Amino acid sequence: MASIGTLAKLRTLSNGSDQTLTPIEQARRIAGLAQEKLAEDVVILDMRPACSYTDFFVICTGRNPRQTKAIWDEVHERLKHEGRVLPQRVEGVSEGSWIVGDYLDTVLHVFTPEARDYYRLEELWGDVPSVSVETASATA
Repeated sequence: MASIGTLAKLRTLSNGSDQTLTPIEQARRIAGLAQEKLAEDVVILDMRPACSYTDFFVICTGRNPRQTKAIWDEVHERLKHEGRVLPQRVEGVSEGSWIVGDYLDTVLHVFTPEARDYYRLEELWGDVPSVSVETASATA
C-alpha cells in the first residue's frame, strides 16, 4: 500500500488552493478525465488488499489505438498542467493498444477492446473490490 507520504499531489489551480488528493480521489479524477474523452467500460479496482506497489487501478477502453492515445494524452496533459503531476513511468504510447501510466497511488490502463479482452485484468484481479465509477468526476 502506498503511504500517505507518497501521495501524488494535485493542486487545484483554478481557485489557488493547495489540495492534496487522497489515492481514491486521484483514481476518480483520472477515471473522470478518461470518461471526458469517451473512454468506455471505466473500472476502478481497489488494489490495496492485493499488492503493495499501488492503491488503485483505473482500467478503461478506447475504440482503437488512436482513441486510446487521445485518452492517455488528455489524462496526462490535464494532470500535468492542472495538478503538476507526472507519471513515474509510461509504457505503450507508441503502439496504442495498451497504455500504462503509473502515478504511484493510481495506475491507469487504457486498452483497445482486443487488448483488454486478451489481458483480462478484471478477471486476473477478480478478488479485489471495485470502486463505484458513477461518482468519478473530472473536476478536482
